[in-house]
Amino acid sequence: MVEFKVDKPTSFNSRVEAAFSKLKGAEKKVVDFINQSPEEIIHLSITEVAERSDTSESSVVRLCKRLGYKGFQDLKINLARDIITPKKQIHEVIEPGDDVKTIKKKVFQSNVQALYDSIEVLNEDMLIKAIEAISKANRIEFYGTGASGAVAMDAQHKLLKLGVKSAVYTDATLQSMSASVLEKNDVVIGISHTGSNTDILHAMKLAKENDVTIICITNLSRSPMTKISDIELQTMSNETMFRTDAISSRIAQLTIIDILVAAVANANYDYFYNNIQLTRRSTSHKKM
Repeated sequence: MVEFKVDKPTSFNSRVEAAFSKLKGAEKKVVDFINQSPEEIIHLSITEVAERSDTSESSVVRLCKRLGYKGFQDLKINLARDIITPKKQIHEVIEPGDDVKTIKKKVFQSNVQALYDSIEVLNEDMLIKAIEAISKANRIEFYGTGASGAVAMDAQHKLLKLGVKSAVYTDATLQSMSASVLEKNDVVIGISHTGSNTDILHAMKLAKENDVTIICITNLSRSPMTKISDIELQTMSNETMFRTDAISSRIAQLTIIDILVAAVANANYDYFYNNIQLTRRSTSHKKM
């Protein structure tokens, strides 16, 4: 039987990636010091870390809080977990000569890893804001192209099951046309792994001019898409040469969609439960 190991995410690096654009100069210096000497940090006091990184204790504390740790001790505990109990991760890059067994393990590994890493960087406050915006919206539109377009279609399909009226546009021209006539109480959800798709960015900017609430689902915290969005929902997934449209990034995006849909439905459980029963019955005649 093939042994399959699931790694815990390197939570420190994942959190730094998510918050990097918000880090101050002194906080970045602490990050650099930690990355250079992660094993040493475990045995240092907060004063020693401040001195060794040429910063202050308050900078170390601010970094811990900004990365979502309860404090310096919590950061050290998490670093110790990652360092002391490592498991050898199967590198996700498909290499010449890999057999089917190896490719299978690498693909499964990267997909599972994407979910572990994404749960670290997905901000709960942003999730709550997104759920509230969707719940109050007059109209919801999803924009995506290519593989992200498939995620956008899945999102619209799930909301339709709840009876929530929404639209999905995977064509750049239609995205821009629709965005230009949206109104203040509408919501646009742009989906892009890189966050730099020019067609989606153009449509989102048009919607922004009409005071529409902009939500993005993207992998990078410093992408152009995040700069024009009111609400950022981040994933953490790496794409490689043979997997530039890797399913791992789509799994992370689809999981965020599932969270949004489940939370919206749960906020008005009886109403949406009844709608689900209605939409299910509407297609029951198509099943044997």
